[in-house]
Amino acid sequence: MASRPLPLHPDFADAETYIHSLLTFATSCELFQRLCGGVHILDFFTKEPGLYSTIIPSEWRSWFLLHQVSDILDLLMREDLQQFENSRSFEEDLSTSPTTARDPANRTTREWRGHPPPPYSLLEYIRTIRTHSLDRTFGVKDQNRLKKTALSRHVSVGMKPKKIHEVENLAEYIDNLSSEIAHTSSRSITHLVDFGSGQNYLGRALASSPYDRSVIAVESKLLNIDGAKTMDILAKLTEKEVIMRNKKEYRMQTLQGNQDSISLETPLKEFPANTGPLPASRLQSTNPHRVVVDNGGVQYIEHLIQDGNLSAVIDQIQRVDAELGGEAASTSTLELRTSAPSRPVKNLSLNPQLMVISLHSCGNLVHHGLRSLILNPCVKAVAMVGCCYNLLTERLGPPTHKLKSFRSSSERLDRTSSACDPHGFPMSERLAKFKSDNEEGIRFNITARMMAVQAPQNWTATDCDSFFTRHFYRALLQRIFLDRKLVEKPLEGEELDVRVSLRRWTGAGEPILIGSLRKSCYYSFVAYVRGALAKLVDDTTRGQQFASCNNDLTDDDILKYEATYKDKKNELSIAWSLMAFSAEVVESIIVVDRWLYLREQSQVKDCWVEAVFDYKKSPRNLVVVGIKN
Repeated sequence: MASRPLPLHPDFADAETYIHSLLTFATSCELFQRLCGGVHILDFFTKEPGLYSTIIPSEWRSWFLLHQVSDILDLLMREDLQQFENSRSFEEDLSTSPTTARDPANRTTREWRGHPPPPYSLLEYIRTIRTHSLDRTFGVKDQNRLKKTALSRHVSVGMKPKKIHEVENLAEYIDNLSSEIAHTSSRSITHLVDFGSGQNYLGRALASSPYDRSVIAVESKLLNIDGAKTMDILAKLTEKEVIMRNKKEYRMQTLQGNQDSISLETPLKEFPANTGPLPASRLQSTNPHRVVVDNGGVQYIEHLIQDGNLSAVIDQIQRVDAELGGEAASTSTLELRTSAPSRPVKNLSLNPQLMVISLHSCGNLVHHGLRSLILNPCVKAVAMVGCCYNLLTERLGPPTHKLKSFRSSSERLDRTSSACDPHGFPMSERLAKFKSDNEEGIRFNITARMMAVQAPQNWTATDCDSFFTRHFYRALLQRIFLDRKLVEKPLEGEELDVRVSLRRWTGAGEPILIGSLRKSCYYSFVAYVRGALAKLVDDTTRGQQFASCNNDLTDDDILKYEATYKDKKNELSIAWSLMAFSAEVVESIIVVDRWLYLREQSQVKDCWVEAVFDYKKSPRNLVVVGIKN
């Protein structure tokens, strides 16, 4: 069990103090609200005055002019702020006694990288974001607690190093958690239910040695299930069916176009010939999605998870367990191996004890998994790692207070903000009913949630150059669209008399969605514009307009735009960095909301959040755990 319910910054002594401060900051700091959902990169060059000068305080902008973006990123994410304790007095000294402030004897504490230290207000904002962000450190203590059982080569088939790191650590974490539950309570976990199993990397590891767990892989897409079963074969966890055909007849019917009517096939299990009892690792259920591996097993269930009710999944588990139990009882030639009580060989029980797990479940899937602990008596624990916060739906309706927005309107933004999905964010009543000066409830629009899946602490110089260039190109292309009347001019001033907040756009129409382009399109701005327009000419409603724009726009016109705005690229890069940095608090609020939901339920005995991966290898590294009474 975790030593503390939430991985807090040392400034906070307990979870309640942290949560109150966190929610108060998120609903009262206007700059945070602007950076997390109140602006969009597409509007960067279409607003007058520009977004950068409108949103960023003037003293920050003056200081940013002295530094490269890489220096600013270091300050936001890595620099020790203790060294700036006297920076405010330096600013005051600079205005009253420049000679004293520039005294070489004082420079070690009054300069940073050859320039004056950051403004006090900037340092306070950085400090506030850092202290309100959950601690993502996967430290020595965490690594020592895990045995660090390496995946065998055949189990890790198809995995990249990042996935291997995730599966190794989470599989061992879940196995340890299952054992602790068995040790501290009167029940043992009989099945692990993997929500959205995909290629079943996690389930395959847990079903194999040394864990030998019974895994229920729940996946909505049959294609993914088929792919996972193929990997089971590649991993030598099950046998490939051998199809016996009359090849001559098969070829004849294929040439005649009657392949669908071919009935000359007999699937055979490819078991080695032997006269002794069949090993347990070769036992196959008649269920086509059941794979039994050594002392563990995997049961694939095709099911679209739309809420936390798992009655349909539990019915299939019980049916297959009964079927497999019948096979074992009636087949005297099958020799079933046993193991310790805490790790049953096959959990042939009509009363399964389930733990719902997930590795990077997208959007509401984590919400469904957490709710399954409350809605299903068979579910005794949950351990879920989420991702893709942009795919969350929104529970609360549109906000009611007025706050000047700097965003253009979007049908998509209005649609998602008005969804009122009971399965969406926030889950907890604490966040849904939190009252601020403006309104009731915590809201984050899709842009804020999308920024929350960034990992700015992992950005390298190469990464920054690449995506800052991409953002600059896209924002500048939007300016071209505005000048060519392909988008409307964003509304200004009193024209913005609509209800807006963190979740709403105001102004022009639906943004133009370009999507991904070939790598060669990013070699230059001309290549980018041509590549984007070539893609947009296929638009069913506005393709002709984009084709006309492509024909009328010369390369010299494009280069002139780039020359006019090239000095603004640095400003856009700084703004994007501040947005990504601030969104660490957005992710913290989303994770805290899930923990609060569990804590609000009377059936939950214990719940906590902790890091289970190295942030540098996998930044979505927080697991939410809940254990039922």
